[in-house]
Amino acid sequence: MTKEITLRYGANPNQAPARAFLKKGDLPFQVLNGAPGYINLLDALNSWQLVKELKAAAGLPAAASFKHVSPSGAAVGAPLPEALRRAYFVNDLELSPLAAAYARARGVDRMSSFGDWIALSDTVDVPTANLIHREVSDGIIAPGYEPEALKILSAKKGGKYAVLQMDPGYVPEPVECREVFGVSLEQRRNDRAVTRDDFRNIVTQKKDLPETAIRDMLVAWIALKYTQSNSVCFTADGQVIGVGAGQQSRIHCTRLAGVKADLWRLRQHPAVLGLKFKTGVKRPDRDNAIDQYLRDDVTPAEKAGWKDVFDGMPQPLAPGEKRKFLDGLQDVVLGSDAFFPFRDSIDRASQSGVRYVFEPGGSARDDAVIQACDEYGMAMVFTGVRLFHH
Repeated sequence: MTKEITLRYGANPNQAPARAFLKKGDLPFQVLNGAPGYINLLDALNSWQLVKELKAAAGLPAAASFKHVSPSGAAVGAPLPEALRRAYFVNDLELSPLAAAYARARGVDRMSSFGDWIALSDTVDVPTANLIHREVSDGIIAPGYEPEALKILSAKKGGKYAVLQMDPGYVPEPVECREVFGVSLEQRRNDRAVTRDDFRNIVTQKKDLPETAIRDMLVAWIALKYTQSNSVCFTADGQVIGVGAGQQSRIHCTRLAGVKADLWRLRQHPAVLGLKFKTGVKRPDRDNAIDQYLRDDVTPAEKAGWKDVFDGMPQPLAPGEKRKFLDGLQDVVLGSDAFFPFRDSIDRASQSGVRYVFEPGGSARDDAVIQACDEYGMAMVFTGVRLFHH
């Protein structure tokens, strides 16, 4: 351990010098390879808290894919069905539970995860390292590494891949402080742990919460805790399937997250799984092309580039085909970091298979939001806990 490390620069190249340090004691992590930057450490320290809490709450290995201090994906290590293995392009790999967690976290929004920071709750094994090695990523934080896994990761980016080993027993001071424009702000750290009791206050006519719904609520609740606000999160099958982060309006959060959830579902459509790519097409180019293929607003210029990616021009999915396949998405959880001020988010969520909702409650229009959930047959929980994160 060391008391401080020098960073290349701060958030931008003109913000130098920069460093990371503790006022008392040593840093709680070691740099095993590479040289993390300022934003890398913001991602690392936020994402580590997420996976540590998620592992404790769900009892399964957890992974997060972070970009710009918010998760583009997070998941627990549930087994992957064949369609998801193919949609995530991991059907050729051996997947340990930890590797499955990262495959889920990375696969939900591969475009946003391009150049991500990775957090893993458990010691990194070789299957997980092999998966990470072939993806474009900036760095990783985990409590430990198998020797061969560390060797694989240290070879990334010409040997410059940032590898951090976190002290899993580290507990920060209960009060945290930050400076903005020379002004110091101080608050108690948000160390309130999620518990199943947070989901007891069911306010809708529908009252049943199956175990899978509670698991997915845990995933969404903890993901929201470390997502830049305003934020909304859709989860299913033990993983995030859409995040709407940092929007000024809650309906815009919901629309953004809903579009991502819909694209996650559509990437499992047989037509998408059957797309043929030219030999030598790189993984990011393939991911971009799939996203364009599924979007209704693809431009002629974007479509013209398909000839360099696809082995033959694919036939587009008709709107009716998309809607039929989307209707197969069910039992989705919608979580919100603050109350819904209007029913519009519930109306939009109903189009993406949402069956379970949680939010703090406390809006003057709670009754209208509850009524909307009742109309759609959703179960909604008031947690009483706001999850703003800035």
